[in-house]
Amino acid sequence: MLGSSMPENEPISFDNLSYLKLTYYGFDEKSHVGEMIVNKDVAAEVVEIFKELYDAKYPIEKIKLIDEYNASDELSMKDNNSSSFCYRTIAGTDVVSNHGKGVAIDINPLFNPHVNTSTNKVSPDTAYDYANRNTVLKGMIVKGDACYNAFIKRGWSWGGNWKNPDYQHFEKINN
Repeated sequence: MLGSSMPENEPISFDNLSYLKLTYYGFDEKSHVGEMIVNKDVAAEVVEIFKELYDAKYPIEKIKLIDEYNASDELSMKDNNSSSFCYRTIAGTDVVSNHGKGVAIDINPLFNPHVNTSTNKVSPDTAYDYANRNTVLKGMIVKGDACYNAFIKRGWSWGGNWKNPDYQHFEKINN
């Protein structure tokens, strides 16, 4: 992680993070084990969330550390990789993002893109087919589904409710 998802100067302490191995239900309808780094304050809750998603057979394509993508959010999203920690600041600021604090999780990001409503651009840029939320496909998060409910009932907020929806994104503020 050091020099990849965690800069050399360690702006957040490794002591504040937890490494998780999570069992998830794949798109192939089989069990898989993935890896995720989260803030230690939300680690137990994240394990509960993913257990609930597994029990509900909620499909997740993959869960890998973003370091397997050289800490490139765009490459990770294009591969539909669900992930959490990657140190970064909010675009155009020096404020650490919630991903940089380990309190944000993106689920199936290719199928749940970030949509800029003023420019009609999506991120990742290969996700235009999934920006239309009128047709729900496997792995797409919608209000009230098992994924949405697992996070929301534990006090997480969903980016799908934002002016520029980020359908993949859940975050825990004031943890």
